[in-house]
Amino acid sequence: MEQDQLNIFRQALLSLKAELLQLRGENKDAAETVTLDQSMVGRLSRMDAMQGQQMAKETMRRREIQLQKIDAALRRMDRGEFGNCLVCEEEILLARLEFDPASTRCIACMEDG
Repeated sequence: MEQDQLNIFRQALLSLKAELLQLRGENKDAAETVTLDQSMVGRLSRMDAMQGQQMAKETMRRREIQLQKIDAALRRMDRGEFGNCLVCEEEILLARLEFDPASTRCIACMEDG
């Protein structure tokens, strides 16, 4: 892969990482413990709050996984391994990397396993 392409992918990964880190800070309150003060909130409202809390936790978990994938992709770039499938070691199509620069497998290996 050419250096210009690598630089474009690096910038895309760093921008996505910055966005995810910003969202991490903004949404931390949504995952906080739900107060179960029955005099303040009705049962359905508490259930809604608890459901919202669980959804926020799941969103945070998914963002953390995405951050780990981004960091791994940046490490592969530093080692000169970016853009190669981790399974078959063939080049990953540029269109796939443009869609998800943190991709670790080519389409054939993704479909196989």
